[in-house]
Amino acid sequence: MNGSPANAAFEFATATRIIFGEGKLTEAPAAIEGFGRKALVVTGRNPKRAAPLLDLLEASDCAVHSIPGEPTLSDITEGVRAAAGREVVVAIGGGSAIDAGKAIAALTTNPGEPLDYLEVIGRGQPLTETPLPFIAIPTTAGTGAEVTRNAVITCRDQRVKVSLRHPRMLPAVAIVDPALTHDLPPAITAATGMDALTQLIEPFTCRRANPLTDALCREAIPRAARALPRAFAGDPAARTNMAYASLCGGLALANAGLGVVHGFASPLGGMYEAPHGAICAALLPPAFAANAHHAPERFAEVTQMLGTEDGAQWLRQLAADLNIPGLATYGVSEKAFPEIIAKARNASSMKANPVTLKDSELTNLLFEAL
Repeated sequence: MNGSPANAAFEFATATRIIFGEGKLTEAPAAIEGFGRKALVVTGRNPKRAAPLLDLLEASDCAVHSIPGEPTLSDITEGVRAAAGREVVVAIGGGSAIDAGKAIAALTTNPGEPLDYLEVIGRGQPLTETPLPFIAIPTTAGTGAEVTRNAVITCRDQRVKVSLRHPRMLPAVAIVDPALTHDLPPAITAATGMDALTQLIEPFTCRRANPLTDALCREAIPRAARALPRAFAGDPAARTNMAYASLCGGLALANAGLGVVHGFASPLGGMYEAPHGAICAALLPPAFAANAHHAPERFAEVTQMLGTEDGAQWLRQLAADLNIPGLATYGVSEKAFPEIIAKARNASSMKANPVTLKDSELTNLLFEAL
């Protein structure tokens, strides 16, 4: 079995505390009160999904800040204002809400403008002050944002998505309660589930994989492959497996890296009104085929973990079974390919891809994802 060298030097960091299991949301009040009673609760576009938490916090001094979509600079700036006087930030929702919460917690205590700290389009300065304590509670099984050290922010003026990133942004507590995902609609289950699978395959095959992230991915890839179709059909037990797979993906990507799928997801998410998970879902099958051509041994092991003889074709069929739309659904067209590729070259995820793909290969990849 192929893998990263056992003697490879690596670093591994994650949330200070991870609480996983059905019904574990009930531990949130005690976890929050460990940092203070004045909490800012960050939610996604549907604040009703935060109701179970807010009911538990009824006696606490909470303010609520909702993010209408994937977080923008203005969303974060408004959140920082809402966090004034708060002692702890809690985010409950999908990856967008959690990323927003991370950024708000970091920028509430660090002076200056968000652009001072953003990668690619900003100054990329490191945080100098410890962020407010941050607690992440995911309600989807996809991004793994509850255990990562970055927040992805959409910058509409520059038509790109970039990260605010620092080790201090790792959550103090991650509460992963699979019961919170049980009522997800099939389309969101599909897109976030494909994102979770992507965030296991890319860290396992990327340039910076290490023995510890390999172990997480070897455990979770087969689990996600079996569970995702059943979760899409509404199986509660499968949703628990997907929540676990998503958690493992977050742990792996934060400590290894990603690849071409997420390299493209950054500019595509900034240029088009397309959900992150849906972008990754459309790109994963052709990206797998392109990379496997250059690194057959590593991808052969993934194919084996998927339980098939042709990994790329298996992923294509899975995407079809889950009704994953192509990128053209969101307005992506061939004429934009040069701009998309040029922007993707600057993405940190692209630099971790197992091989450097030619522009012609990237063009073919995008064309197949349409």
